[in-house]
Amino acid sequence: MLETDKVFAGSLPENYDRYMVPLIFEPFAADLARRAASLSPSAVLEIAAGTGVVTRALAPKLSASASYVVTDLNQPMLDYAASRQAPNGRITWRQADALALPFEDAAFDLVCCQFGAMFFPDRVSAYRQARRVLKPGGHVLFNVWDRIEENLFADDVTNALARLFPEDPPRFLARTPHGYHDTALIRSELEAAGFSDVAIETRAEQSRAASPRLPAIAYCQGTPLRNEIEARGAGQLNAATDCATSAIADRHGSGEVAAKIQAHVILAVF
Repeated sequence: MLETDKVFAGSLPENYDRYMVPLIFEPFAADLARRAASLSPSAVLEIAAGTGVVTRALAPKLSASASYVVTDLNQPMLDYAASRQAPNGRITWRQADALALPFEDAAFDLVCCQFGAMFFPDRVSAYRQARRVLKPGGHVLFNVWDRIEENLFADDVTNALARLFPEDPPRFLARTPHGYHDTALIRSELEAAGFSDVAIETRAEQSRAASPRLPAIAYCQGTPLRNEIEARGAGQLNAATDCATSAIADRHGSGEVAAKIQAHVILAVF
Protein backbone atom coordinates (compact mmCIF):
# COMPACT_ATOMS: atom_id res chain seq x y z
CA MET A 1 0.00 0.00 0.00
CA LEU A 2 1.25 3.49 -0.89
CA GLU A 3 0.96 6.45 1.47
CA THR A 4 -1.41 8.13 -1.01
CA ASP A 5 -3.79 5.15 -0.63
CA LYS A 6 -4.71 6.48 2.83
CA VAL A 7 -5.30 10.11 1.88
CA PHE A 8 -8.98 11.09 2.01
CA ALA A 9 -8.90 14.89 1.97
CA GLY A 10 -10.12 17.85 -0.05
CA SER A 11 -13.26 16.95 -1.97
CA LEU A 12 -12.77 13.20 -1.50
CA PRO A 13 -15.02 12.78 1.58
CA GLU A 14 -17.96 14.50 -0.13
CA ASN A 15 -17.48 12.67 -3.44
CA TYR A 16 -16.95 9.37 -1.62
CA ASP A 17 -20.22 9.77 0.28
CA ARG A 18 -22.14 11.10 -2.72
CA TYR A 19 -21.02 8.50 -5.24
CA MET A 20 -19.30 5.51 -3.62
CA VAL A 21 -21.65 4.99 -0.69
CA PRO A 22 -24.84 4.39 -2.70
CA LEU A 23 -22.92 2.54 -5.41
CA ILE A 24 -21.24 -0.16 -3.32
CA PHE A 25 -21.29 0.50 0.44
CA GLU A 26 -24.96 0.82 1.44
CA PRO A 27 -26.02 -2.83 0.97
CA PHE A 28 -23.06 -4.13 2.94
CA ALA A 29 -23.56 -1.49 5.63
CA ALA A 30 -27.15 -2.66 6.11
CA ASP A 31 -25.91 -6.24 6.36
CA LEU A 32 -23.17 -5.35 8.88
CA ALA A 33 -25.59 -3.29 10.98
CA ARG A 34 -28.06 -6.18 11.09
CA ARG A 35 -25.35 -8.60 12.21
CA ALA A 36 -24.00 -6.16 14.80
CA ALA A 37 -27.43 -5.45 16.29
CA SER A 38 -28.15 -9.19 16.57
CA LEU A 39 -25.28 -9.43 19.09
CA SER A 40 -27.12 -6.95 21.40
CA PRO A 41 -23.96 -4.98 22.25
CA SER A 42 -23.95 -2.46 25.08
CA ALA A 43 -20.68 -0.75 24.12
CA VAL A 44 -19.68 -0.53 20.44
CA LEU A 45 -16.46 0.73 18.85
CA GLU A 46 -16.45 1.37 15.12
CA ILE A 47 -13.05 1.62 13.43
CA ALA A 48 -12.39 3.28 10.06
CA ALA A 49 -15.94 4.61 9.89
CA GLY A 50 -15.33 6.67 6.76
CA THR A 51 -18.28 8.94 6.03
CA GLY A 52 -20.50 7.04 8.45
CA VAL A 53 -22.65 4.75 6.33
CA VAL A 54 -22.51 1.95 8.94
CA THR A 55 -23.00 4.45 11.76
CA ARG A 56 -26.21 5.71 10.17
CA ALA A 57 -27.46 2.15 9.71
CA LEU A 58 -26.44 0.78 13.10
CA ALA A 59 -27.20 3.60 15.54
CA PRO A 60 -31.01 3.27 15.29
CA LYS A 61 -30.76 -0.49 15.90
CA LEU A 62 -28.86 -0.26 19.20
CA SER A 63 -30.59 -0.28 22.56
CA ALA A 64 -31.31 3.07 24.20
CA SER A 65 -28.65 2.38 26.83
CA ALA A 66 -25.87 1.37 24.41
CA SER A 67 -22.83 3.56 23.88
CA TYR A 68 -21.28 3.96 20.43
CA VAL A 69 -17.79 5.33 19.78
CA VAL A 70 -17.12 6.08 16.11
CA THR A 71 -13.54 6.56 14.89
CA ASP A 72 -11.52 7.08 11.74
CA LEU A 73 -7.86 7.81 11.03
CA ASN A 74 -8.81 10.68 8.70
CA GLN A 75 -10.32 13.66 10.50
CA PRO A 76 -11.95 15.05 7.30
CA MET A 77 -13.84 11.77 6.82
CA LEU A 78 -14.92 11.73 10.47
CA ASP A 79 -16.06 15.36 10.31
CA TYR A 80 -18.14 14.59 7.25
CA ALA A 81 -19.63 11.50 8.93
CA ALA A 82 -20.64 13.54 11.98
CA SER A 83 -22.26 16.16 9.75
CA ARG A 84 -24.40 13.47 8.11
CA GLN A 85 -25.54 11.85 11.37
CA ALA A 86 -28.74 12.88 13.11
CA PRO A 87 -28.13 14.18 16.65
CA ASN A 88 -27.58 11.22 18.97
CA GLY A 89 -26.26 11.55 22.51
CA ARG A 90 -25.07 7.94 22.53
CA ILE A 91 -22.48 8.58 19.80
CA THR A 92 -18.96 9.83 20.51
CA TRP A 93 -16.79 10.85 17.53
CA ARG A 94 -13.04 10.46 17.89
CA GLN A 95 -10.06 10.45 15.55
CA ALA A 96 -8.10 7.24 16.16
CA ASP A 97 -5.48 5.00 14.62
CA ALA A 98 -6.53 1.34 14.53
CA LEU A 99 -2.95 0.37 15.42
CA ALA A 100 -2.93 2.49 18.58
CA LEU A 101 -6.48 2.72 19.88
CA PRO A 102 -6.78 5.39 22.61
CA PHE A 103 -9.13 3.33 24.79
CA GLU A 104 -8.81 1.32 27.98
CA ASP A 105 -8.62 -2.46 28.03
CA ALA A 106 -11.93 -4.36 28.00
CA ALA A 107 -13.97 -1.24 27.21
CA PHE A 108 -16.25 -2.65 24.47
CA ASP A 109 -18.18 -5.79 23.71
CA LEU A 110 -18.23 -5.23 19.94
CA VAL A 111 -15.61 -3.80 17.59
CA CYS A 112 -16.88 -3.37 14.03
CA CYS A 113 -15.31 -2.10 10.85
CA GLN A 114 -16.59 -1.81 7.28
CA PHE A 115 -13.99 -2.10 4.51
CA GLY A 116 -11.18 -0.68 6.62
CA ALA A 117 -8.92 -3.65 7.39
CA MET A 118 -7.42 -3.52 3.90
CA PHE A 119 -5.88 -0.13 4.80
CA PHE A 120 -4.21 -1.26 8.04
CA PRO A 121 -0.41 -1.30 7.51
CA ASP A 122 -0.07 -4.06 10.14
CA ARG A 123 -3.29 -6.02 10.39
CA VAL A 124 -2.19 -8.39 13.15
CA SER A 125 -1.30 -5.39 15.32
CA ALA A 126 -4.69 -3.83 14.54
CA TYR A 127 -6.47 -7.07 15.46
CA ARG A 128 -4.48 -7.22 18.70
CA GLN A 129 -5.62 -3.70 19.50
CA ALA A 130 -9.22 -4.70 18.84
CA ARG A 131 -8.79 -7.70 21.12
CA ARG A 132 -7.24 -5.53 23.85
CA VAL A 133 -10.21 -3.17 24.01
CA LEU A 134 -12.77 -6.00 23.90
CA LYS A 135 -14.32 -7.53 26.99
CA PRO A 136 -13.86 -11.32 27.30
CA GLY A 137 -16.44 -12.97 25.08
CA GLY A 138 -16.66 -9.87 22.90
CA HIS A 139 -16.79 -9.92 19.11
CA VAL A 140 -14.99 -8.32 16.22
CA LEU A 141 -17.15 -7.95 13.11
CA PHE A 142 -15.86 -6.60 9.81
CA ASN A 143 -15.94 -7.01 6.05
CA VAL A 144 -13.38 -6.78 3.26
CA TRP A 145 -13.76 -6.78 -0.50
CA ASP A 146 -13.20 -9.98 -2.43
CA ARG A 147 -10.72 -10.01 -5.33
CA ILE A 148 -11.22 -7.31 -7.93
CA GLU A 149 -12.36 -9.75 -10.63
CA GLU A 150 -15.48 -10.41 -8.50
CA ASN A 151 -16.24 -6.66 -8.35
CA LEU A 152 -16.98 -5.75 -11.91
CA PHE A 153 -17.11 -1.95 -12.00
CA ALA A 154 -13.82 -1.73 -10.07
CA ASP A 155 -12.28 -4.22 -12.49
CA ASP A 156 -13.62 -2.29 -15.49
CA VAL A 157 -12.12 0.97 -14.23
CA THR A 158 -8.76 -0.61 -13.42
CA ASN A 159 -8.49 -2.23 -16.84
CA ALA A 160 -9.55 0.97 -18.60
CA LEU A 161 -6.89 3.02 -16.82
CA ALA A 162 -4.27 0.40 -17.64
CA ARG A 163 -5.02 1.07 -21.30
CA LEU A 164 -4.95 4.84 -20.79
CA PHE A 165 -1.66 4.77 -18.86
CA PRO A 166 0.11 1.66 -20.20
CA GLU A 167 3.55 2.72 -18.95
CA ASP A 168 2.42 3.31 -15.37
CA PRO A 169 -1.12 2.03 -14.74
CA PRO A 170 -2.86 3.25 -11.56
CA ARG A 171 -3.39 0.17 -9.39
CA PHE A 172 -4.97 1.58 -6.24
CA LEU A 173 -8.20 -0.42 -6.51
CA ALA A 174 -6.49 -3.78 -7.04
CA ARG A 175 -3.65 -3.02 -4.64
CA THR A 176 -5.57 -1.84 -1.57
CA PRO A 177 -9.39 -2.11 -1.49
CA HIS A 178 -9.25 -5.47 -3.27
CA GLY A 179 -5.84 -6.54 -2.03
CA TYR A 180 -6.88 -8.40 1.15
CA HIS A 181 -9.20 -11.15 -0.04
CA ASP A 182 -7.37 -14.34 0.95
CA THR A 183 -9.68 -15.88 3.55
CA ALA A 184 -7.01 -18.27 4.81
CA LEU A 185 -4.72 -15.29 5.47
CA ILE A 186 -7.50 -13.36 7.20
CA ARG A 187 -8.26 -16.31 9.46
CA SER A 188 -4.59 -16.90 10.31
CA GLU A 189 -3.99 -13.24 11.15
CA LEU A 190 -7.01 -13.12 13.45
CA GLU A 191 -5.88 -16.31 15.19
CA ALA A 192 -2.37 -14.88 15.53
CA ALA A 193 -3.93 -11.89 17.30
CA GLY A 194 -5.72 -14.17 19.77
CA PHE A 195 -9.19 -14.53 18.28
CA SER A 196 -11.07 -17.83 18.07
CA ASP A 197 -14.22 -19.15 16.40
CA VAL A 198 -13.49 -17.20 13.22
CA ALA A 199 -16.45 -17.39 10.81
CA ILE A 200 -16.10 -16.04 7.26
CA GLU A 201 -19.03 -15.68 4.86
CA THR A 202 -18.70 -14.56 1.24
CA ARG A 203 -21.60 -12.35 0.20
CA ALA A 204 -22.52 -10.99 -3.24
CA GLU A 205 -24.64 -7.92 -3.93
CA GLN A 206 -25.54 -5.82 -6.96
CA SER A 207 -24.06 -2.40 -7.63
CA ARG A 208 -26.49 -0.18 -9.54
CA ALA A 209 -26.24 3.24 -11.15
CA ALA A 210 -28.40 5.40 -13.40
CA SER A 211 -25.65 5.64 -16.03
CA PRO A 212 -22.08 4.42 -16.73
CA ARG A 213 -20.82 7.89 -15.86
CA LEU A 214 -21.72 7.58 -12.18
CA PRO A 215 -19.50 4.60 -11.29
CA ALA A 216 -16.71 6.14 -13.35
CA ILE A 217 -16.92 9.34 -11.30
CA ALA A 218 -17.26 7.34 -8.09
CA TYR A 219 -14.05 5.37 -8.55
CA CYS A 220 -11.96 8.00 -10.34
CA GLN A 221 -12.96 11.03 -8.25
CA GLY A 222 -14.35 9.63 -5.00
CA THR A 223 -11.47 7.38 -3.91
CA PRO A 224 -7.67 7.77 -3.52
CA LEU A 225 -7.44 6.50 -7.10
CA ARG A 226 -7.90 10.19 -7.87
CA ASN A 227 -4.52 10.92 -6.26
CA GLU A 228 -2.82 8.46 -8.61
CA ILE A 229 -4.58 9.83 -11.68
CA GLU A 230 -3.82 13.48 -10.91
CA ALA A 231 -0.16 12.59 -10.27
CA ARG A 232 0.05 11.63 -13.94
CA GLY A 233 -0.52 15.19 -15.14
CA ALA A 234 -2.92 18.10 -15.43
CA GLY A 235 -6.17 17.26 -17.15
CA GLN A 236 -5.78 13.53 -16.66
CA LEU A 237 -8.68 13.25 -14.19
CA ASN A 238 -11.26 14.12 -16.84
CA ALA A 239 -9.57 11.89 -19.39
CA ALA A 240 -9.51 8.98 -16.94
CA THR A 241 -13.16 9.49 -15.99
CA ASP A 242 -14.14 9.54 -19.68
CA CYS A 243 -12.11 6.40 -20.34
CA ALA A 244 -13.70 4.57 -17.41
CA THR A 245 -17.18 5.69 -18.53
CA SER A 246 -16.62 4.24 -22.00
CA ALA A 247 -15.34 0.94 -20.59
CA ILE A 248 -18.34 0.54 -18.29
CA ALA A 249 -20.74 1.43 -21.12
CA ASP A 250 -19.08 -1.05 -23.46
CA ARG A 251 -19.55 -3.87 -20.96
CA HIS A 252 -22.82 -2.97 -19.25
CA GLY A 253 -24.74 -0.69 -21.62
CA SER A 254 -25.33 3.04 -21.94
CA GLY A 255 -28.45 3.34 -19.75
CA GLU A 256 -28.96 2.12 -16.21
CA VAL A 257 -26.14 -0.26 -15.28
CA ALA A 258 -25.77 -3.04 -12.73
CA ALA A 259 -22.85 -5.28 -11.83
CA LYS A 260 -21.77 -7.78 -9.22
CA ILE A 261 -19.95 -6.72 -6.08
CA GLN A 262 -18.66 -9.28 -3.57
CA ALA A 263 -17.14 -9.18 -0.11
CA HIS A 264 -16.16 -11.41 2.82
CA VAL A 265 -17.90 -10.84 6.17
CA ILE A 266 -15.89 -11.93 9.21
CA LEU A 267 -17.04 -12.54 12.79
CA ALA A 268 -14.56 -13.63 15.47
CA VAL A 269 -14.75 -14.08 19.24
CA PHE A 270 -12.27 -13.01 21.91
